[in-house]
Amino acid sequence: MHKENLALIDIGSNSIRLVIFQLDEGGYHKEVQNLKVVARLSSHINGDGNLTDQGMNVLLASLKRFQDITRTYELIKIKCVATAAIRQVKNQEAILTKITEETDFSIRILTEYEEAFYGYLAVTNSTNLKDGITIDIGGGSTEVTLFNNRQLLYYHSFPFGAITLANKFIKNEIPTSEELTQLRKFLIKHFQTLSWVNQKDLPLIGIGGSARNLALIQQRNINYPLSGLHQYMMKYSNLKEITENLITLPQKQRQSIDGLSKDRADIIIPAAEAITALMEVANAKTFIISNKGLRDGLFYEELFKQLHIDRFQNVAEESFNLLSRNYDISLNHVTYLSSLARNLFCELKGLFAHDLTKEDLRLLHLGCRALYIGEFISHEASSQHTFYLLTNLSIDGISHSDRLKIALIASFKSRSSLQSYLLPFKEWFTKAECEKIEFLGALLKFSYSLNLTKRKVFSTIKLTTQSADNIHIELNYLENPYFEENQAQKYKKHLERILKRRIGLIFCSET
Repeated sequence: MHKENLALIDIGSNSIRLVIFQLDEGGYHKEVQNLKVVARLSSHINGDGNLTDQGMNVLLASLKRFQDITRTYELIKIKCVATAAIRQVKNQEAILTKITEETDFSIRILTEYEEAFYGYLAVTNSTNLKDGITIDIGGGSTEVTLFNNRQLLYYHSFPFGAITLANKFIKNEIPTSEELTQLRKFLIKHFQTLSWVNQKDLPLIGIGGSARNLALIQQRNINYPLSGLHQYMMKYSNLKEITENLITLPQKQRQSIDGLSKDRADIIIPAAEAITALMEVANAKTFIISNKGLRDGLFYEELFKQLHIDRFQNVAEESFNLLSRNYDISLNHVTYLSSLARNLFCELKGLFAHDLTKEDLRLLHLGCRALYIGEFISHEASSQHTFYLLTNLSIDGISHSDRLKIALIASFKSRSSLQSYLLPFKEWFTKAECEKIEFLGALLKFSYSLNLTKRKVFSTIKLTTQSADNIHIELNYLENPYFEENQAQKYKKHLERILKRRIGLIFCSET
C-alpha cells in the first residue's frame, strides 16, 4: 500500500517542534519523527511588543535545523503553524517574510479559535471522554474549551502562559507568599470570567508539556506500575501537593525532581497554579492528561479529509485497528474469535458467581482484538510479551484501568500467571473484579482453542445441560475439528476452575 509523509511544525512560545507522520490511503498512520527545540520566543519580545533580532535569529536557526531533517523525507505537505508568540507580536509580517525568504517553510498564524479547536480535536479523537473541559498552557497563551458529547461548545484564549506569568509575577527563585497570592488572584479572576466553565463533575483535561510533567512527577512519586501518560488521572489533592512542594524549592532542586524536565523548572510553578486555579473555578474533581495536543489535532484534520470523515466514530476500535496493523493480527481471525467468545459469554454468564454486564462483554471483545499480540515477538512466551506490550503501550480511547484489564484478559494463561501479573496492581481491583478478569481470560483462551487451525470449523455453540456440578456444551462443526477438540479438552480446565463445575464437550457434525 502506498505510503506518504506529512510534516507538522508547531512554533510555540516555549518550544518549536517538528513531527512527521507516515500515512497510507487506508488511514493507517504512525509517527516517524518528533523533534523539539526549546526556543523561549516569549522571552524575546521587547517592551514595544516586537520579537527582537535575537529572537528572530533563534527562530530562524531552529527552523533551519528542522529544514535539514525535512529535506531528507519525501513529503506530501508541510504544515507550519505559529501560536501566541508570533500572533501577539507587532512585527509578525516582517517575521513571516524573513522565514519565507530564508527557509523552505511558509508560516500560518493560528487564530485563538484555531489553537483551541485543534487541542479539542486531539482530545476528543484520542480519548474515551465525551464531555470535559480542556486547558492548554503554552508559554504565552492559555486555551480553555468546553465540549459536550464530543462537540465543541465554548472556547477562550487568554493572552498569558507559563512564561509570561513567570515573568510578570515571580521575581524570586523561590516565590514569596505575596507573589503567589498575586498570581493566584490573577488566575482566579480571569478564569471566573468564563461563565460556562463551572460544570459539575466534568473532568479537566490537561494538554501540553507542563501538564505532562506534573503527571510524570506524580507517577514517579508513587512508583506508578503502568506505563504511559495519556489518559492518566489525578485528583485535585495530588496536584495541590505537587504544587506546594515545588514552590518550596530553588530552581536547581526543581531541576533534579524526577519527572520534571530541566527546561521547565523555571516555569512549572505558574503552570501548576493555573491548572489548580481552573480546577477550583470549574469545580473539577479529576485532572486527566492528554498526550495529544495541537499538532495531533492538525494531523487529524488532514487524516479526516483523506478518509472523508469528521471524527473517529470509535476511538478505541481505531486504536486496535492500528495495533492489528503494527503486530500483524488477522482481523478476519479476530472477528470469528470475537463471535465465538460472545457466544460462550452469553451461554455461560448465568453460571458465573457475579453479574456480567455489557461493559464486561466490551472488555472481552477488546481482549479478542489483542489476544496473544505477543506472538509477534515470540510464540513460546506470547503470554508474557502480550502483557508487557499492552501495559507499556498507550492505547487511545482506553483508560489505564481498562488497559490493564484488557492486558490481563488477552494474556491469560492460567490462574497462577494471572496472579503473578496482578502483583504490582493488587490495590487496583476488588476480589470480584479479579474473578471477572479470570473468567473472561479463561473464556477467551478456550475460544482461541476452538479456532486453533484458523479454519472457522464451528458454526454454533450452546449450553445443553447443567447441574450443580456439571455442564455440557455442544459444539457443532462444519469440518473435522481434531486439533481444536484436543486443545479445547486441555483449555476447558481454566473455565472449570472459575465456574466450579466440570465441563463436558459434545462435538456434533453438521454435515
